[in-house]
Amino acid sequence: MTARTDAAPRVVIADDQELVRTGFRLILTARGIDVVGEAADGAEAVEAVRRLRPDVVLMDIRMPNMDGLEAARRILAHVPDCRVIMLTTFDLDSYVYAALAAGASGFLLKDVTPAHLAAAVRLVDTGDALLAPSITRRLVERHASGAVRTAPASAHPAVHRDLAALTPREREVLTLMGKGLSNAELARELTLSEATVKTHVARIFAKLTLRDRAQAVVLAYETGLVAPGGSAGPDH
Repeated sequence: MTARTDAAPRVVIADDQELVRTGFRLILTARGIDVVGEAADGAEAVEAVRRLRPDVVLMDIRMPNMDGLEAARRILAHVPDCRVIMLTTFDLDSYVYAALAAGASGFLLKDVTPAHLAAAVRLVDTGDALLAPSITRRLVERHASGAVRTAPASAHPAVHRDLAALTPREREVLTLMGKGLSNAELARELTLSEATVKTHVARIFAKLTLRDRAQAVVLAYETGLVAPGGSAGPDH
């Protein structure tokens, strides 16, 4: 996805609680972010995205009629340039892991601060991933080994890719991304410039058809490149 250059992302908010939708809309609007639509369940969210073509969707995981996970999968299948941020009340939810695997750009807890909410929307709108390393890494470690099966198996599309396409350096970069390192941390760890790191990351995404760092983390665990606990996998 090409990074956006304008400063006003268009957002759809999908949550079955009207109070949550209203609160998020007021917060975002006050910070110059355009809320173009709302939805009370997953089916409404899919329809709203198809009709309104927003840049970002704030998607509650647990909604009636169609949950946020299935809605996210359908949205990303039909509108791949859209960015989806999952909303949850807990930071260890198997559906969040499945959403990352399906292509969501990250997740937020519903008690997020107003400033963080607006910053998160702007971040994913630029083409980056909303990846809080400590939370996301813990979530992936917990569910990559099997706990994720608490959700329907059909809801967990694999993100396996052929790592043979990567150079040894790219494989090293992907391993460190899987451990949650930022570009700046990667640069320090590998004694490279941030510009060089960004080039490696871009090539990894292109070769493995990854959307963003969130999927890179999932891929690193699902292929065994990084083992639960944060160590490199046996093939590294």
